[in-house]
Amino acid sequence: MLCARRQGAGGAAGLLEATRNGAAPLALGRGLRRASLEDGDTVRLSAHCQGDGFRVGFGECAGAVLPAHA
Repeated sequence: MLCARRQGAGGAAGLLEATRNGAAPLALGRGLRRASLEDGDTVRLSAHCQGDGFRVGFGECAGAVLPAHA
């Protein structure tokens, strides 16, 4: 599994913002870099919010990018 994490992308709400409109591709490991999703990619999301004495999160949400139908 390849994983993309950009340190300091803190306020980015999506891939387009995190890659600065494709100008700064994310490093995925094994020398791969991506600025957009491709057919066959799987996207996995998880998140949490925490404060003084609490942490709230949700389980993983995943989906696959399928080719468009002509």
